[in-house]
Formats: sequence, structure tokens, C-alpha cells
Amino acid sequence: MTSKTIDHSIGPKSLAAFDRARALIPGGVNSPARAFGAVGGSPLFIDRAQGPYIFDIDGRQFLDFIGSWGPMILGHACPEVVEAVVRAVGRGSSYGAPTEAESELAEQIIDAVPSIERVRLVNSGTEATMSAIRVARGATGRDKVIKFSGNYHGHVDSLLVAAGSAAATLGVPDSPGVTAGAGGDTIVLPYNDPQALADAFAKHDQKIAAVILEPVVGNMGLVIPTSEFLNSLRSLTEQAGTILIFDEVMTGFRLAYGGAQERFGVTPDMTTLGKIVGGGMPLAAYGGRAEIMDQVLPAGKVFQAGTLSGNPVAVAAGSTTLKILKQDSPYESLDRLGDRLAEGLAAAAADAGVPHQVQHVGSMVTLFFNPDPVMNWADADRSDRAAFGKYFWGMIGEGIYMPCSQFESLFFSRTHTEAMIDQTIDAAKKVLASF
Repeated sequence: MTSKTIDHSIGPKSLAAFDRARALIPGGVNSPARAFGAVGGSPLFIDRAQGPYIFDIDGRQFLDFIGSWGPMILGHACPEVVEAVVRAVGRGSSYGAPTEAESELAEQIIDAVPSIERVRLVNSGTEATMSAIRVARGATGRDKVIKFSGNYHGHVDSLLVAAGSAAATLGVPDSPGVTAGAGGDTIVLPYNDPQALADAFAKHDQKIAAVILEPVVGNMGLVIPTSEFLNSLRSLTEQAGTILIFDEVMTGFRLAYGGAQERFGVTPDMTTLGKIVGGGMPLAAYGGRAEIMDQVLPAGKVFQAGTLSGNPVAVAAGSTTLKILKQDSPYESLDRLGDRLAEGLAAAAADAGVPHQVQHVGSMVTLFFNPDPVMNWADADRSDRAAFGKYFWGMIGEGIYMPCSQFESLFFSRTHTEAMIDQTIDAAKKVLASF
């Protein structure tokens, strides 16, 4: 698409705001996934959001399929969550001391997630994965960690190797500033490849502290694990005494109340959580079996700390969100709408003669501009990025706000209706027909 066409899709206030931001903030954004780098043009600047909609500073309304990259499963500005946040901040925004609310949220997490017997609250998904890796190394006395190409676990030095998310989107999977030593104990394998995993264990065995993965990948587009892969992960790690870590920052409380591990029936040793667990506020968590988590200071010797960990405002948002999800489960409805959206997008692409794959689990969906199934990063990397960019801007023109990268899953909330899903499918039909 030409820059003229792209600029036409962005209002003048957003264009001016981006010019201002670029003079103040590196690249004009505080996280690279927001920069529209993979699709060209300038990002929308958001003024507010409500339910399934976001509104930019030019006053335009969009049906939102990002949901702050996953947290807003209840929709934007959920009244009960807003009320809890206002009530909490009125009592003080931070204490640097324990609260009973932290224990309540911990109880909710332990009740929900099969693998968690003890949990520590932190501030971001990156903090959670960094801490989980440190605990796994401390608990096992081993150094090496296995991760998988295209899986993103935050900007942790040792894990920012063959990473997904914005690293894949912007073509910089390995970052300057990460030393060779930082990644020297990281073994990178292809996702969904049980043989490669078995070979790695045959070679390194008692040196491997942990295996970390997204149990359903959302950071190279939506990629689903095979049963053979998950079962191999569980059996090989158990045999070797290696700690299996599910990074459920994205999938936790999204694919089921107990996350992907509940949905797929495979229980890891440790789990990292973020996004939904904080109800849209900066909060994350890591947890696991008691004997592993009791290695963390002050119960054990593995150091981890944070001034704002367990922040009372964030805890209020997260705890209220989890209460609503448990009491009024949206998962059956979300699954049904996910099926409808996936089938509709696939039909729209097929009718237009566009090579495609639509992959989804529950309320996470990706339309790959790729003629072949996507099982790993090598498959995802063959997707037609230019076609995705044209699709993205076409959907913006139709009032539908999709992820600005082929390598990010879309998300929707319980406030999205069947009519809204059909509206989105109709928009996709119109856009794809123009190809």
C-alpha cells in the first residue's frame, strides 16, 4: 500500500501525537508492538475504551480485537473492576507492606491453576519468567534452559533468543545489548518437534534446569501444540528431573479458568501468569509446587524482590476479574464465538482465493497469509507479510482494530456479541475480496 493510503486511515490528531511522541520516546512508543512497524504508517493514539470498543483521539470508534494484547477478557472499563480500583486507590496506592488482599488473590490463583501450590506476585510477565528461570536454576543446581523458536517470554536476556512477538514482527529476534554469555546456557529448539527435544535431553540431560514454553503460542501468531509434543515435554522433564515451566502470561485465565494446562490436561511444575491475572493493571505472578517455590527468599535462598509487587490497586483489579470469571464463566461462549470467527475468516479468505490458514483456540485467533499449516516459527516465517499489512489497513478502514502484526494472536472479550463477530467477518470478506 502507498503511504498516502496508509495516512488516510489515520486521523490528523493521531499523526500529530505520533510526531510529538517520536521526539520524546524512542520510536514514539513505550513497547515496540505498538509501533505499526510491520504494517507501515503511524499508530492510532487512543483516547478511551468501553466494552468491546476503543476510541482514538480523532473521535473514531473501532471494534477492538486486541484487548490490550489479552488482559481485557471482561471488556474495557468493566464496571465492577473500575469500582474495585477506585475503592482501592482511595485507601492508598502503595504500602510496601503485606496486605490481606494479596493472600486473597494468591488463594484465587492457587484454586484455579492446577500446577500452583505457592505463588509470588510481581509486576510484569517479564519479571515472572525471569524469576521462574532463576528459581528453577536455584532449585535444581543446573544452568541450561530450553526454549522454543518463536516463543516470547518477555525481554529477559537469556530468553531473548529466537523470540516471537515484537522481536519477530520487527525482524530482530536477537537483541544488541544481550551478551553471548547471557544466552550461552539457552538451548533453542523448534516448537512441536518431539525428536529435537529428545535429542537435546540425550545430549545435555542432567545439565538442563528448565524447559519453558508457551503451551499455546500467541507470539508467532496462534500455534497449537500437538499432543505428542506436550506429552514428550512432560515425560522427558520428569525423567531428567528438569522443571517444566508453562508461560501462561497470555493463555492463563484466557483459554480456561485454569489456563492451557487445564484445557490440555498437562500439568507443569511451574507457571507464569500475567495480563488477565492483573485485570488490566500491571501485575503478574509465578508459582508452582511448594518445594520449588519454597526456594524463594525469605523461605529459601533464591533472591527476588519488588517494591510494587502485590500493589493494592493492581491486586484489587486482578482479584475482582478472577471472581467474575469464576462466578460467571464466559468460556463456553468465548469458544463458540471463536469457532464462528475462525470459520468466517477462513471462508472469506477462501472465497477471495487468498492462500491462508486460520488457527484458533477459544478466544485467540490468527489468520495466517500462508497456504500451509503453521506448526512452528519456520512455518510462520513463510507467511505473506505484505498481504497481512494490506488486510490490516483494510480492516482499520472498516472500523475493525486487529493486531498490527502477522505474528500476534487476536483476542476478544465477553462483551463481543455474535453480531459483532458477523460484522467482523463481513468486513474481512470486503477487504479480502479487494485482493
